[in-house]
Amino acid sequence: MTHALELSRAVRPWEFLPITGMRAGLLGNESGRMEAWVYPLKIFREFHLKFHTEGRVLAAEGLARTVTVRPESATIFYASDTFNVRETFFVPVGEQGAVILLDVETEQPLEIEASFHRDFQLMWPAALGATYIDWSAERRAFYFGEEQRKFSALVGSPTATEPHSEFQTNYSESQETSFRLGVTAKGKESKLIVIAGSMEGRAAAEKTYQHLTSGYSELLKESAKYYQDYLQRTVSLELPDAQIQQAYDWARVSEMQGMVTNPFLGTGLVAGYRTSGESQRPGFAWFFGRDSFWTSFALNATGDFSNARTALDFISKFQRDDGKIPHEISQGANFVDWFKGYPYPYASADATPLYIIATNDYVVESGDTAFAKEKWASLQKAYAFLKSTYDERGLPQNFGFGHGWVEGGPLLPVKTEYYQSGLGAEALRALSNLARVTGQEELNKTLAKDFEKQRALVNESFWIAGKKRFAFALDKNNKQVDEPSVLATVPMWFGLPSEADAAAMIQQLSDMDHQTDWGMRIISNRSPLFSGGGYHYGSVWPLFTGWASVAEYRYHQTFPAYANLRANALLALDGSLGHVTEVLSGDYYQPLSTSSPHQIWSAAMVVSPILRGMLGLEVDAIHHSVKLTPHVPADWTRFSIENVRLGKNTLRFNYNKTEGEIALETGLTSGSEECTVEFRPAISLKAKVQEVDLNGKPVPFQVETREGDQHVVVQFPVTAGKNSLQVRLLSDFGLSEESSLPALGSASRGLRVLSETWSAARDQVALEVSGAAGSEYGLRVWNPREIQSVEGAEFNPSIAKDWIGVRIPQSFSEQYPHWTVVIHFLSGQKKGKPAKH
Repeated sequence: MTHALELSRAVRPWEFLPITGMRAGLLGNESGRMEAWVYPLKIFREFHLKFHTEGRVLAAEGLARTVTVRPESATIFYASDTFNVRETFFVPVGEQGAVILLDVETEQPLEIEASFHRDFQLMWPAALGATYIDWSAERRAFYFGEEQRKFSALVGSPTATEPHSEFQTNYSESQETSFRLGVTAKGKESKLIVIAGSMEGRAAAEKTYQHLTSGYSELLKESAKYYQDYLQRTVSLELPDAQIQQAYDWARVSEMQGMVTNPFLGTGLVAGYRTSGESQRPGFAWFFGRDSFWTSFALNATGDFSNARTALDFISKFQRDDGKIPHEISQGANFVDWFKGYPYPYASADATPLYIIATNDYVVESGDTAFAKEKWASLQKAYAFLKSTYDERGLPQNFGFGHGWVEGGPLLPVKTEYYQSGLGAEALRALSNLARVTGQEELNKTLAKDFEKQRALVNESFWIAGKKRFAFALDKNNKQVDEPSVLATVPMWFGLPSEADAAAMIQQLSDMDHQTDWGMRIISNRSPLFSGGGYHYGSVWPLFTGWASVAEYRYHQTFPAYANLRANALLALDGSLGHVTEVLSGDYYQPLSTSSPHQIWSAAMVVSPILRGMLGLEVDAIHHSVKLTPHVPADWTRFSIENVRLGKNTLRFNYNKTEGEIALETGLTSGSEECTVEFRPAISLKAKVQEVDLNGKPVPFQVETREGDQHVVVQFPVTAGKNSLQVRLLSDFGLSEESSLPALGSASRGLRVLSETWSAARDQVALEVSGAAGSEYGLRVWNPREIQSVEGAEFNPSIAKDWIGVRIPQSFSEQYPHWTVVIHFLSGQKKGKPAKH
């Protein structure tokens, strides 16, 4: 399955526009203002165009009309009454430079001028000494240099004329440097601007400059193919929702755009991008430990084991002698005493357990047990450091060891967070499994027992029974800090709490005070500590939203899970097109002014909720098995999954649903190793499974029943050719709700389905919902013939047979009141008769 990736809209001049490769990047906005980087070197900022025509000079940003983005490039379309220009920004995947292609169409003579401010410096916190700029008439380019002659760059064009350089005198100065591209008399013509950089002197920069000038057309095709090939060889989906489909594909591209090669440090995952302005800090475009690990879970889920391994290996190279894993590594780290002279490199405590967990996830999904053996000493050191942080009760501490999730603000100080203690417990389970796959059976058993004790200790220490929720943290006196937080969904991601405890807390987190239309606040907006602009005490992070969605799917809370999944997916199609921002306001749909608009782990939190959450795709290459536990929206009747890598095998799945059947077609598209599929589709509590057939023959199955749904459980071997499984059902039923983002700057107004309570006889279900007072909403119905009547909502099958209309009553005391909708079902004898309301 391949999907042409292109997003286009009217220009929003303020929105971030990144074009990145592994060695260079153009970072700017949709008005066309850019800065250029060849990592770790910044070349210029404030790049922009001016159009000279009919005796006038027109600023390009005033004529910017539309923007179109593709994985490999971005195009801004400028239009006036007599000409138009398409400006395409392109950064080749593996080159130390960039190209700007200008396609001109004009009725009158037109000349384009390119202007910029030289900003020739290394990425923070490194710095160059004296730098300079000269015009090279031979190259028709400006040359950037510094006294040691190591770092150099060229910016020019094959048609460049009339160079004007920055200057400074005793009585005047200008930072602007510019050149013109030659006059287009009339008709159509293309112009080229080339940017090249080097850490190895002028000759290397000139070689790259020549290569980009002569080969940009082929390089553009190669880069487009690079992303197409990547999408084809990783897990591909065919979904009935075009928006989620697009967001999933773009999120995979965004993750890839986080892979950066620094010539001094190596290749790893950076955290994100934004413009640096007059500074040398382009967002979080340097390497972060915990960012890499959370992103690696998404890379593993898509079968991109190569980049996951590269990211893990890169971070592990900078492990401290005592075993602590780094928090962040600047791209300028090798030029300064980064690891000993700055407070940032080992600031967090959570990167260490996450390293162990992420390594285990990679090994299980890829089957790369050799990596576990290679990293065993490093993993042992990490675990030893983790244990050294434990207090007398056996819980990891922040004091003196680094922060947990929260880095500052009114939620601190605390001794340990539930988030962090949960990661510590999960790291034990991960290390236990890694001991097993490396042949250390006794250690595996010992660590497994330790994990069970630790799991119980963590959950008991933070659970507030009277309020049915987990404390945010323990303070210095081991007292529970009762501040319900989305951070509790991280232990839930790994299945640490009991189902009853997790479900109870999720229902609280899914209310309007925690869950906005664009994702999850860190704490409730009813808390006295809350501020919508508080980076760690009120804002919405797509990271949190992804944590919550995966956790909610794990515990079968599908309404909030899908709302959170959809929020992140829609963010990828808004804002910086194709990318997901780092952090948004907790009050209004608006990114924080300091947010990095292209944040890599935010993109990962589109992928993980879809694959690990909604589709429940789990690959275990060591045991040659795949588990599929779909909780798809009730009105989804199909989906397909391709390129699921299982050792040497590649599998595909086609899912189809009717009122009476769920069908799964699967098979090997490559490889021939014996493997097993466990299919566990969610069905309604009122549904009855009649039989399950595999290739026309009955097979054994089980039905697992929970408070909110049932799962049919079938295991079967997969061989070459087609394997067709049919699950035949009676009386299946479902509801779904499709959320949307509000207008920019608006507050939340969406519907929340907080809980579903079924009667013992399964003849009715009560939904507790919340929404804006006086607002009307709709729920889609799967198999409406099962309904006899509805209380608290409108259901008229003669007008809209698959729709329940919900109106939240007006309220003078509550902005988002709760409301109850009760659906009564027909008995078996009455089915097929018209439903009442």
